[in-house]
Amino acid sequence: MLEKLGLIPISDIIKNKSIQNFLFLAIIQSSNVLISIISMPLLIQGIGVDQFGLVNLALSIIILLNILVGFGYNLSAPRAVAVNQNDKTALSHLVSNIFSAKILLASFATVLILIGVFGLNLFKEYQLILVYSVLLLFSEATLPLWFFQGMEKMKLISIANIFSKLLFLMGIVLFIHSPELSKWVNFMMGFTGLIINLFLLAYIHTFLEIRFYRPQFSAIWASLKENILFFFSNLTGYISVNGGLIIFSFFAGAETLGMYSLAERVVMVLRLFPAMIIQAIFPNASKLYKNNEDSFYRFLKLVYIRVLLVGALIATLTYLGAPWIIRVLSRSELAESVTYLQLLSPILFLSCLNIPNITMMLVADLKQLLFKASWMMCLYMIIVTSILTYLYQGVGLCLGILSTEIVAYIICMLLLYKRNRKLFYGFYS
Repeated sequence: MLEKLGLIPISDIIKNKSIQNFLFLAIIQSSNVLISIISMPLLIQGIGVDQFGLVNLALSIIILLNILVGFGYNLSAPRAVAVNQNDKTALSHLVSNIFSAKILLASFATVLILIGVFGLNLFKEYQLILVYSVLLLFSEATLPLWFFQGMEKMKLISIANIFSKLLFLMGIVLFIHSPELSKWVNFMMGFTGLIINLFLLAYIHTFLEIRFYRPQFSAIWASLKENILFFFSNLTGYISVNGGLIIFSFFAGAETLGMYSLAERVVMVLRLFPAMIIQAIFPNASKLYKNNEDSFYRFLKLVYIRVLLVGALIATLTYLGAPWIIRVLSRSELAESVTYLQLLSPILFLSCLNIPNITMMLVADLKQLLFKASWMMCLYMIIVTSILTYLYQGVGLCLGILSTEIVAYIICMLLLYKRNRKLFYGFYS
């Protein structure tokens, strides 16, 4: 499909659903990246490197719990919405049940945090920051991205996301000027997101004529059981990719944590690229796999080659530009952060290696295989990264994270070869 792009008009290219999905997802992620880049120097100047590290540590825990709140609906819900696009009643019940399930999960996650802080006295250095961050759980619960993906109406939510991030940035500029105010950083992110989400829900109800019914707990329970493997796959995948900061918190002080957190924030921004590619090509890849497997393999190979080239280029530029990137973001010379960023710079290219394996597992509905790969990768990451961090501190952590990407690629290849050789040979032959 993509090999023909040079032969057809630009207007036709833009009408292509895969291209549209990628463009709007790119807009959403680009706005997140841009606001993250702009906010980093403002936060470091306002609250200091040590508090910046603690804010990011609290955010990492919240994002981990957001995997619970999402519970795999990001993968299953768009498909369900797309199937019921023309049935307003069925769509209304579906939407009501999913939002209800996510709000219940957000409430449960909030209770877990409160028990951990006030009951077990955990998270001692950043308890208040974490408690004030729980609003992010409800922001995630009310985010209707999955709905607009299924309805193929991504333009509105792209604009809403940009507006939300701009409000958050304005809040930082106006209110965050001292370390004592660090507890409000994640709170403002959650508050602005929640407000915008409520406006989106009003739009869904008023203009798209979607009614909100009482939740059907039997349907919610059935959807949770159906999504359990997606949930565990997302959870283990998140720990494998983003758990480094949490592990490092057991071995480093707040200032060192802040140094690493600055480099990690840059790398995690880059790490969004392969996930965006998978999300963008998934609908079209699914159709091709169902209708014409040869076309599916050609499409995936062409995407893979181009993504690897782009990934290698960005990784190289990140390594070479690390001193300048850190200086711009922190407005100071932080040699330790530069070292971490240079060590982590290959992660974008390494994470791109696994794009075809993940895509094939998704289009062939190999949920159990994806889950198995995820927990094996997670187990490797926790053990190896903990040992290397204990021995070599931040440098060991970086090496552990890089090796995890390589091991993840090998694991997925071996599992595909063992369980579905038709898929394996179809792509790799």
